[in-house]
Amino acid sequence: MIFFKGFFGKKDTIAPKPVPPATVSASVPVNDLIEIPAFIPTDPNEYELVSVIATAIAAGDYPKSQFVVKNIMKRNPEAHLVSLISASIAAGTMPESKFVVKKISQVK
Repeated sequence: MIFFKGFFGKKDTIAPKPVPPATVSASVPVNDLIEIPAFIPTDPNEYELVSVIATAIAAGDYPKSQFVVKNIMKRNPEAHLVSLISASIAAGTMPESKFVVKKISQVK
């Protein structure tokens, strides 16, 4: 029964002391950052071509199906360039790694 007492018996626990949060002062205030979106709205002249291609791919083997394209966005070239440059620099030190850029911000 001593075996089960080790699992189910009460243990003396000492409550750990709370660690005070460290104060970090940023060199740039958070309010001065502008988030760069990953996707931007497409030119209305390109809607028809993109809609036809997207619905043709989505239809696949079901030609009688119907699709409604609600929103068409394209990749932001500025965000794409920044993510490529930053991932390339990071890959220079760690070539076997993979990198994902979650958010890009610009100082005002």
